[in-house]
Amino acid sequence: MWESVVVEVIPAGERLELVPLEVGHAEEMVGVLGDPALHRFIGGAPEGLEGLRARYARWAAGAPEPGTSWCNWVVREREGGRLVGTVQATVAGGVAEVAWVVGTAWQGRGYASEAARALVGWLRPRVRTVVAHVRPGHTASAAVARAAGLVPTDEVHDGEVRWAAPPERVGDESGTGGTI
Repeated sequence: MWESVVVEVIPAGERLELVPLEVGHAEEMVGVLGDPALHRFIGGAPEGLEGLRARYARWAAGAPEPGTSWCNWVVREREGGRLVGTVQATVAGGVAEVAWVVGTAWQGRGYASEAARALVGWLRPRVRTVVAHVRPGHTASAAVARAAGLVPTDEVHDGEVRWAAPPERVGDESGTGGTI
């Protein structure tokens, strides 16, 4: 049986770090997530401060389903400490479903790829499978998934393509390798 995942600070390259999300982050994140153009692909509309605080409080309380962990981080620039987005993983039964959002002001800088790569790398030894869902035609999100080591599958859920991390290869004594 898989254990719950404990969220911790994750270094994400030279520019970023992933910091466990707290309700107090809502004040800065309301600006990061406030551009209506961002919601074209992530759905919904920008939330106000109280709505975002309430959502972050629900996330902090944890998943109501036994055996499920909600893991949420803010993405913070190391230089200056500014928040630029979020990454998250819902972990259940050895499967981590990941997602990422970077505010429009910071898009196009490779931040989402850097953060997603760090998240998937951190999760791989803790779970059996890492997956993400990407809308067809969302080339930027597909590029982030690819940069994080995920590959598209033939599965489609709610109109989104399932991307998954291929099994890691581990060398054995014969040198032929094996799959974990």
